[in-house]
Amino acid sequence: MPEDALHPAAPVPSAEAWVVAALYQFRPLDDPARLREDLRTLGRRLGLSGTLIVAPEGLNGTVAGSREAVRELHDFLRAAGFDRLEYKESFSRENPFKRLKVRLKQEIVTLGVPVEPLAQVGHYLNPQEWNALLSDPDVLVIDTRNRYEVKAGTFENALDPQLDSFRDFPAWVEQHLADSRGRKIAMFCTGGIRCEKSTSLLLGLGFQDVYHLRGGILKYLESVPADQSRWNGECFVFDGRVTVGHGVQPGTCEMCHSCGWPLTPEETRHPHFERGVSCEHCFAHTTERQKVQFRERQRLYEAAE
Repeated sequence: MPEDALHPAAPVPSAEAWVVAALYQFRPLDDPARLREDLRTLGRRLGLSGTLIVAPEGLNGTVAGSREAVRELHDFLRAAGFDRLEYKESFSRENPFKRLKVRLKQEIVTLGVPVEPLAQVGHYLNPQEWNALLSDPDVLVIDTRNRYEVKAGTFENALDPQLDSFRDFPAWVEQHLADSRGRKIAMFCTGGIRCEKSTSLLLGLGFQDVYHLRGGILKYLESVPADQSRWNGECFVFDGRVTVGHGVQPGTCEMCHSCGWPLTPEETRHPHFERGVSCEHCFAHTTERQKVQFRERQRLYEAAE
């Protein structure tokens, strides 16, 4: 892989900015526990924050740090055999994560059923090819993310399976796509990793024309000008920015820390919104005792800030 695929030349907008790197690669690991410990030691030394997931099938995660720290992490991963990383960068003026977590799991993205993304995967489409495919009315476009992510934004005419977890996707396919094996299926997710598995799943079930957006929504928002975009809304990200928009710039949403839903500026003006305590989506589902606890948590958080 070319050097610039691992170290894009995008400039840091200011000396204070944090480089936010989202990366993954499916690659069989003989000793994932050892890699986890090496990454934990390296990440702490470099002052990285975020989450890295190590599993027998590879590596997945998003981390933030200085340009030098991210580059050193890449050098380490390349030396460890991760020479085909799917990689995307964005920036944040503040550290978008509270700490570094390096976790050892059975899957780097949990589908819960066996698939073979290295041996059988859908057709990759770049953002321009994706736009062309979306213009075909016979294509079934599926958002493979969880429903709270879809709420923040999605592609035009995309089908929302209303997933609470990616583990729910195989059952949803069995219930809703049984009669769609002859159709073109196009799937997308935040960074592309879910679709490595979702397309492999469909191909294993006998689907033929299966496509997915390479690099996911983040690559699309980075590459496609707003006036050519088929994307509506913002993209939920799992860090302190909550959402990003075109150009992968920080979005306008904030998270309800009671239920985790992304809230638009309009929703934060709802009578049931109380920062750190409730919003219109969860107000009726928590007790007054819980709200008292949430208020105390928010008070401690603001005092720490």
